[in-house]
Amino acid sequence: MQAKGVRVRLCQQNPIPLDVEIECRAGELLALVGPSGSGKSTILRTIAGLRQPDKGFIHCGHEVWLDMERNIQLPIQQRHIGFVFQDYALFPHLTAEQNVATALGHLNSRSRVGRAFELLERVNLKGLEKRYPDSLSGGQRQRVALARALAREPEILLLDEPFSAVDQVTRQKLQQELGMLRREIQIPILLVTHDLDEAAMLADRLYVLHKGRTLQNGKPGDVLRRPQSALVARLMGHSNIFSATVESHDQSLNKTLISWQGVTLELELNQSYEVGCEVDWVIHPAHLIMHRRGRPSLGERENPVQGVVSKLLELGETSMVSLDLRGEESNFLSFTISSHSARRNNLAVGVDASVSLLAEGIHLMPKQE
Repeated sequence: MQAKGVRVRLCQQNPIPLDVEIECRAGELLALVGPSGSGKSTILRTIAGLRQPDKGFIHCGHEVWLDMERNIQLPIQQRHIGFVFQDYALFPHLTAEQNVATALGHLNSRSRVGRAFELLERVNLKGLEKRYPDSLSGGQRQRVALARALAREPEILLLDEPFSAVDQVTRQKLQQELGMLRREIQIPILLVTHDLDEAAMLADRLYVLHKGRTLQNGKPGDVLRRPQSALVARLMGHSNIFSATVESHDQSLNKTLISWQGVTLELELNQSYEVGCEVDWVIHPAHLIMHRRGRPSLGERENPVQGVVSKLLELGETSMVSLDLRGEESNFLSFTISSHSARRNNLAVGVDASVSLLAEGIHLMPKQE
């Protein structure tokens, strides 16, 4: 059977506003991220046929599952979908094998048991086929739910916060197993998650949603390091977001200069914004380099700035630092360093410190009103 991609266009006002268009190719894992209420789970439920939008369409390959304009609405049973819910949604009175068998209605009764055993072995549950859900761990229940979703031989797999109810160690194992499984099944996979690290690790592309609209989509690394707006930057977990004025462009040196806090910062040439234009800018913490105390930058590093440590929070091997720049406006740079480095440099609230803002990490965005 030829692998199929899915194209979705959904518009509605209630109960959660939606105005989105999504495309997921066969073999691709797409992550939907955004705050609660942004419509992520509603999109999955609408694709599955559990909800109906005001307008829109859902195409899986050349099949039309939904077209509101032409009054086409395939029922759930005719949409070849595997759905894994956050709370597993297993039948408590059925064993693991029986839970999987409920999704094997397309096979004769004699074949269902064998196929259920195969699927449970595929998700690393061999030997637990006769266990009931209440005697399985959270990770094992989630594997049963995944086996049941695969039992339908789906053309698309929908995962709604599938790992949020398990502990961190189990979560990592399940993430690894999903990473291996997706290479085998070669169907579109849509993953809803609040975990940005999970999205970046598993997804080929991610969609950043807010109030039912797509703010940006692309490869996780591109969206994280080059957000299209300050809002996207905040939703992606950035804290170092500031405003500045474009000072000049120098093609010969391949540099753009911006004025911020009475300081001129250099970044890689970006002529998308005119000289004198107000912009927002962001820098990823990975491009913040702290100087050793007593050895401040003498210009050999890019964009050195000085401040006073206003917060220092040690969290095991990592310490979170907030640096008050005390410039024309009250601005703070936030970053993490190893706790060993913090102690070695005698960092403490109230002491002077300096950092460099690497030019390659400064990203400009339109000024947000």
